[in-house]
Amino acid sequence: MENKDNYQPVYILSDGTQRSTGKSAQRMNIMAAKLVAEAVRTTLGPKGMDKMLVDSMGEITVTNDGATILKEMSIDHPAAKMLVEVAKTQEEEVGDGTTTAVVLAGELLRRAEELLDNNIHPTIIARGYRLAADKSQEILKEIAVKFNKKDRETLLKIVETAITGKGPEDKKDHLAVLIVDAIYKIAREEKIGDNSKLIVDREDIKVEKKVGGRTEDSELIQGIVVDKEKVHSGMPAIVKNAKIALLDVPIEIKGPESDTKISITDPNMMQSFLDMEETMLKKMVDKIALSGANVVFCQKGVDDLAQHFLAKKGIYATRRVKKSDLARLAKATGAKVVSDLNDFSKDDLGQAGVVEQVKVGEEFMTYVRDCKNPKALTLLIRGATSHVVDEISRAVDDALGDVISTLSSEYIVGGAGSVEIEVAKELKKFATTLSGREQLAVQAFADTLEVIPKTLAENAGLDPINVLTELKAAHDKNQKWAGINVFTGKVMDAWKEGIIEPMKIKTQAISSASEVAVMILRIDDVILSSKGPVQGMGHEGLE
Repeated sequence: MENKDNYQPVYILSDGTQRSTGKSAQRMNIMAAKLVAEAVRTTLGPKGMDKMLVDSMGEITVTNDGATILKEMSIDHPAAKMLVEVAKTQEEEVGDGTTTAVVLAGELLRRAEELLDNNIHPTIIARGYRLAADKSQEILKEIAVKFNKKDRETLLKIVETAITGKGPEDKKDHLAVLIVDAIYKIAREEKIGDNSKLIVDREDIKVEKKVGGRTEDSELIQGIVVDKEKVHSGMPAIVKNAKIALLDVPIEIKGPESDTKISITDPNMMQSFLDMEETMLKKMVDKIALSGANVVFCQKGVDDLAQHFLAKKGIYATRRVKKSDLARLAKATGAKVVSDLNDFSKDDLGQAGVVEQVKVGEEFMTYVRDCKNPKALTLLIRGATSHVVDEISRAVDDALGDVISTLSSEYIVGGAGSVEIEVAKELKKFATTLSGREQLAVQAFADTLEVIPKTLAENAGLDPINVLTELKAAHDKNQKWAGINVFTGKVMDAWKEGIIEPMKIKTQAISSASEVAVMILRIDDVILSSKGPVQGMGHEGLE
């Protein structure tokens, strides 16, 4: 009979691999996720504070945008990275509500930790959270209000709500008008069944940033601003009744792609080569001029000699224009992007009232203005410093996301923490209809939603317990839009006060937060590979 003590241990993981299992793995993941949520929590709401982030190169970012903070923080922990993904998804899907989504995910995991301490199995918590998330979506649809796509006033309120609490909130009225004007100008109506919807492509609004001036100098341009100057000083600085050519082809002679040697035995041969090149460039410029074009935007290079010929013909030209700008110019002016000069004609030209070179701050830019019926526009953002301009731009991006989400989903809800309290109230009623331990998880989900008004109160220096008590009392009296006025500390009707948000912010935040919380909860084994190569299945260490 063999002695069991003589068995050799079997090592299956490479040397240096770290492993944590069971409760310690869950606790580690939950702790990491909670810390990420805590990092952005203080930025929530009108009285949220900003973060200053300095990267390895010394570049400074000052922001209270959740997605930007998490992106700049260079997070390494695998569970924490999953919360960064929540912010990224929220940013891509809606454009706003990133902090809300991350705070909800962190709080869901904190509540789950309490349930785990009471020996409730992670899969039961996960099932309860899924039930609660689905029920929350139903409740949101029931309480949301249908948005009338022509209701400009409500759209202005949605933009102002999005900008409140961010850097440019003192100029939110001015920015809101610019954003709503831009949206209505480029929105196209499409029939879907018996209904019609306003469809907006986010790419059609270019947000151009320029340091210098004040925030209120920001303007909406009926066309496109291109961050390029004219290529030759002899070209006109302003062109009226512009006929615009968009070229995806270089106005220069390309050298041979392979190594080619040309043997020149006579100085006249050299001159004939140069003359031939000049003739080819002149032919290209003549082809452009023959079409009637007086403005050229070229995605590729423009030869120095071609610049001279273009200037002599009074044609305004820029080079190395970004492909995205070329696409927007096509939508704004009606021009077609040309990839072959031999196939170029006046039918490919676009039109604009004015094309001019303007000095903005220290640099020159090209303004393409007064386009007829433009399908792409530019919001030119101005501010005192680059950090100010960047933060205004992020606020404008969030507001644009909110407006586009409102038009696509067509449902809106009250803000100021009112919608979270209302959904939590209905979820608690739903929890009482369940039997089994899932009831506790649904209850925990409902309590989690209350973290939003609680955080709004904390960030405003108010007593969160008093605020929550008053809010719940108001909602029990069927005041479904009762929210927290962070400036007075009193309960208010968020809807009447014009604090309105698209429903999609809430539906996306709840679904993203619950999905990532469930995924983290279901992990009971974390294996961190060693930096070295895996050696196979020999006698390597297992920790």
